[in-house]
Amino acid sequence: QVHLVESGGGLVLPGGSLRLSCTVSGNIFSLAVMGWYRQAPGKQRELVASITHVGRAKYADSVKGRFTISRDNAENTIYVYLQMNRLNPEYKGVYYCNYEAGLNYWGQGTQVTVSS
Repeated sequence: QVHLVESGGGLVLPGGSLRLSCTVSGNIFSLAVMGWYRQAPGKQRELVASITHVGRAKYADSVKGRFTISRDNAENTIYVYLQMNRLNPEYKGVYYCNYEAGLNYWGQGTQVTVSS
């Protein structure tokens, strides 16, 4: 079993920043691809960014230049971060951390609200 716990969401003003964190523990595989997904109200969950075990990152076009994904691999734990800058209401939603290594595991999500 793999456990993911996200944190760092909240309410931020337009133009502000947030840093999301995800801690992955359990029976993990260090080569897993980690990702952040967003689900906006009434919409499907979509990939925001992903990162391989060697740090190769990919981003959705809508967040390129604004968001940065990073990870640290420790013994029996993976830490994944999403630095989000220059936020606007378009980025509102629940952000989910994803672990992919053959099987997919998800965290419980963390809410991000961008509003004045």
